[in-house]
Amino acid sequence: MASAHSPLSSPEPNRVETPILAVAGLSRGPAPFGSRSGPAKASDFPLARGIAQSAALELGTKDRVIFWILVAVMHALSILPDFILYPLGVAGGWLVCRLDQRHTRIGIRNLEIAFPERSDAERRRILLASYKNLGRTAAEYIRLGGFFYRRLGRRVTYNRVDIWNELKKKYPGKGALILTAHFGNFELLPAGHALHGFQISLVHHTQRFVAGDALMTFIRERAGVQIIRKHKAAREMLRTLIRGDLIGIPFDQNAKRSEAVWVPFFGELAATPAGFDRLAMIAGSAVVPAFIVRRADGRSHIIEVYDEIEQQRTGDKEADTVENTARYQKAIEEMVRAHPEQWLWTHRRYRTRPVSGSPSLYD
Repeated sequence: MASAHSPLSSPEPNRVETPILAVAGLSRGPAPFGSRSGPAKASDFPLARGIAQSAALELGTKDRVIFWILVAVMHALSILPDFILYPLGVAGGWLVCRLDQRHTRIGIRNLEIAFPERSDAERRRILLASYKNLGRTAAEYIRLGGFFYRRLGRRVTYNRVDIWNELKKKYPGKGALILTAHFGNFELLPAGHALHGFQISLVHHTQRFVAGDALMTFIRERAGVQIIRKHKAAREMLRTLIRGDLIGIPFDQNAKRSEAVWVPFFGELAATPAGFDRLAMIAGSAVVPAFIVRRADGRSHIIEVYDEIEQQRTGDKEADTVENTARYQKAIEEMVRAHPEQWLWTHRRYRTRPVSGSPSLYD
């Protein structure tokens, strides 16, 4: 990667792991980029806005009933103690890995592309560990969606909480784009970030299962995350950055041909959205890699934030976008190489091929 520091080699003196709730300075409503207002209390936590947002989805009577049933089930399951909930999640991940042959084949193919030097047994071990990580993530999602959800924040530490104030000084009046991926407990990343007192927005693609979409929105907004609907994302994201806020965007999935540039990802050209860099260009915003990493105990996490990625701006917009997008993908690749068990391998990352009509890399 062409940035001043590799995203996996931030200077060790900058690491300050602080319990997440101890430093949160969250006020009611959206907080400006980098604002802090002292230690958070339970009463400072944003009120749930999920129902109002879900209502904007025009829920019918049936979907609204299903939504409330899902909320009730989440709260009921959240009463289960960790020594039951986590093993259930791990067992569920193991079972899905054994039964879901279609996605298992996709995962193995991706691992063959990423790690051709490893044995088949090692690649299968990584894939099974990835499924188990998803099982633990599901258990924590129940925690996040149920009772006592604030307590989950106590298991998250932050390696460089000071960087957001540093960026505010470097780019006054401008927000920042957080480059992330479906990695670790990716649902806990924006919630944990919000608990530190830094308002964050998340681009969300409305799901076909409307009641499930309403539940997801409810959980995210209750944790202090602002939702930007994908159908109106471009204009709203630009407004958010101009306000000086942060936007988190997972940047590790396949793009449509009409929206893509092709850049290397584990040595294979991958269709990657060009709009991310174009947004950074228009807004003049920094791009900062951040990922949530599950620790060895399986239950605690650290939000790893790395140096901003240096952006090439030569005046040739197309060439700059390709180069910068390659740098963004390189940051994600380095993170996945460091913790392959924590990435979502079952997505068809190389579904769109550089040459239309080329044979698929997947069965």
